[in-house]
Amino acid sequence: MSYQLNRIIVKGGVLSPGELKYICESVESLGLKTISFGSRQDILLPKKTKTKDLSQFDKLTILGTEEFGVENIVSSYVCADIFPSTSWLTGDRYLYLLEQFRSKSKLKINLTDPKQRLVPLFTGHINFIASEHEDYWYLYVRLPDWKKAEMYPALIYSWDLEKIEIAIENSLQEEPENIETIFELVSDAIDTNNRTVDKPLEVPFYPFPYFEGMNKIGVDKYWLGLYWRNNKYDISFLKEMCELCSENKIGKISITPWKSFVVKGIPKESKLVWEKFLGKRGINVRHSMLELNWHIPVADKEALNLKKYLVSNFDQNDISTYGLTFGITDYNKAFNYFTSIVVEKNKQPKMIESFQTRDTFNLLYAKNFDPNTRNYITHVQDVDKVELPGLLMELSQLYFDKLGSEIEKEAEPEIQKEIIALKVYQCKDCFTIYDEAFGDVTQNIAPKTIFNDLPENYECSLCEASKSSFEKVVLVK
Repeated sequence: MSYQLNRIIVKGGVLSPGELKYICESVESLGLKTISFGSRQDILLPKKTKTKDLSQFDKLTILGTEEFGVENIVSSYVCADIFPSTSWLTGDRYLYLLEQFRSKSKLKINLTDPKQRLVPLFTGHINFIASEHEDYWYLYVRLPDWKKAEMYPALIYSWDLEKIEIAIENSLQEEPENIETIFELVSDAIDTNNRTVDKPLEVPFYPFPYFEGMNKIGVDKYWLGLYWRNNKYDISFLKEMCELCSENKIGKISITPWKSFVVKGIPKESKLVWEKFLGKRGINVRHSMLELNWHIPVADKEALNLKKYLVSNFDQNDISTYGLTFGITDYNKAFNYFTSIVVEKNKQPKMIESFQTRDTFNLLYAKNFDPNTRNYITHVQDVDKVELPGLLMELSQLYFDKLGSEIEKEAEPEIQKEIIALKVYQCKDCFTIYDEAFGDVTQNIAPKTIFNDLPENYECSLCEASKSSFEKVVLVK
């Protein structure tokens, strides 16, 4: 069974070698020899520690086992420069953006690039997702009591992100039930530099990336991904690694949501030094692909043993799981899944809790095996543990059978849509588009408002050119 652990907040999953070393020295002074990583890119202490003992470390935001009011912000900074990315969203840009989030948030915040696969897009309450327009973000809101995420009807400016988040958090006292209410409350509370949504968010499909080992960046740099099977990272190793980072002038270390971490920017001339360091420490950087892409609760021995059992069966049967991700969770908990396949443990019926019975499981998989669809399909229900390996192999085969063809089938309507001539109005000065289907929320113009019905004092939402500066154009979509 899992239990609540002390958490150290690591904003965006990014910290300097000096910060990580300070954390290691702090928890080491409490008698701990390891730390763990959480699915929200925070650091977990594998043993319960008294709150009074933690309070001495004033440089750290450490949450006790009884504290549930503060959440970590998740970011895809870890992917910048090493995986597919939106052109304007560089590593430096992430760092500037994360700096503006200063207050302790009660809501889970995600700050992500839709072109990467390593960090989930929709697992937060507030999900900022980069758009193609530089410094503008889609916002998907899923408050704690909402069943699904809803898109905010405007693009958010980079330097308004925290302001928007705080306004949404303040609006919770009004118990908003939908995104329209959220939009009204936020618009009344603060001034923002929003931009009109001119097209829906598109999340491209990419295979899930390999995130372990030494990998090349450009001509003269490398990045290193490290993963421990038991998610207990040795403090003495981490301290020595931080010193090596400092020697190599490496500024940041990034935690992933998969209980691993990444060091970027290792100089080419230091590659051998790092490999020697890892070898002397006996660090394995070539785990089987079968066991890397799993999300299981921290400190849950039953879930870890189940994973080992399933991975062992995959290995014995030479099963490929490339591109798939797996999660193990309990039934009837408010989880927002972010893996391709979910093994869901059923809750024991109350009337027989005093008796020893066998556990049963449900198997779910994401539509197209893509967690970003947020649409999960039940494959089987109430099956025994011994049935799981065969059923997971069956799902693996289904994934490879449909890989490409299913996604193409889903994309057919979009392809047809692209050849439709779309009539819009475009500003001649800055090329901003006014699409009648979306309206212009920045100036309280409702969707489906035709251009001729716009007030004469209407201005371009970006450059403030007059209405007369717009001309009708035909876009091929």
